[in-house]
Amino acid sequence: MQLKQTKFSKNLILDLMRISKLPVARALAALCFVIVLGMIFNADGAFFKWDTHRDMLRHISVFGILACGMTLVIITAGIDLSVGSILGLTAVLFSLFTIHLGWPPFFAVLICLAAGLSCGFTSGFVIDRFKVQPFIATLAMMVFARGIAKWVSGGQKISTAVLQTDGTYQYVEAPPVFNLINSKIFHENIAVVTLIFLGSILICWLVLSKLRWGRHIYAVGGNEEASRLSGIPVTATKLLVYGASGFFCAVAGICQAAQELQGDPEAGMTYELTAIAIVVIGGTNLLGGTGGIGLTFIGAMTIGYLEKILSINAVGEASRLMLTGVIIVGAVMFQKYRK
Repeated sequence: MQLKQTKFSKNLILDLMRISKLPVARALAALCFVIVLGMIFNADGAFFKWDTHRDMLRHISVFGILACGMTLVIITAGIDLSVGSILGLTAVLFSLFTIHLGWPPFFAVLICLAAGLSCGFTSGFVIDRFKVQPFIATLAMMVFARGIAKWVSGGQKISTAVLQTDGTYQYVEAPPVFNLINSKIFHENIAVVTLIFLGSILICWLVLSKLRWGRHIYAVGGNEEASRLSGIPVTATKLLVYGASGFFCAVAGICQAAQELQGDPEAGMTYELTAIAIVVIGGTNLLGGTGGIGLTFIGAMTIGYLEKILSINAVGEASRLMLTGVIIVGAVMFQKYRK
């Protein structure tokens, strides 16, 4: 009897060790650790209020949408540094079309999505056709997109203050679409932008789990040359992946403009840092070939709760940014030595 109990204990320990090596187990452990920190440093009970969690979800949603596209890119062993700049560009375009030009929201959204797709496709084309490193190609797109945003806006925020021909400003009401995207539903318990984030997660899950394109993404990230020799359309896969990243950037830019009631050409600065942190902390390997959108969702919750805990405890923004950088390095080292 004692021998059986000893054998059972050893098997249990071995099973727990195997489970601990799974990326999802590590991601959940990190999330649980952050939640426990929130329960300890609860800012006089603020952490236990639903409003805190609702606002956290609303705040992290824009970053989470960016991380959806970043996940697809990183699984292919790439990187996209332009996500923040494309967000800023589409936020400016959406505000310009709807507030200043009075376009119907449907057409404004289509043009913004097309702009995001174009930026992403351009990065993917440069990377595949000219064999430019993703870091360099997307760095160039980051600078280029930011330049377009400043050129289109004249370096000014596109807000409800509309410049008139006589040099004066006239204030107009924000279009209804801004209020719709920025609203809360279900008795103000959840923000619309959070639902958009969850919809983005669902789309990526369907792509990676149910479509052939998803298998191609993993194959290209695992071994690009072997994928090419196997007949997988590597060029099309890369174009679609970076195009999808640009698409999600445009979605995030529209949400950002609606939340701020303006299009700021400086919007999205350093957002790529948070997007990468979300993906890496979730457990998607920067070397490509492994990972998943579920891990990214867990990573988004981890970063969201961490930032909210720091916020309700009045920790400064500078400290938050430094901590995020440390977390990225720690997460990468954790992946490197997890075996």
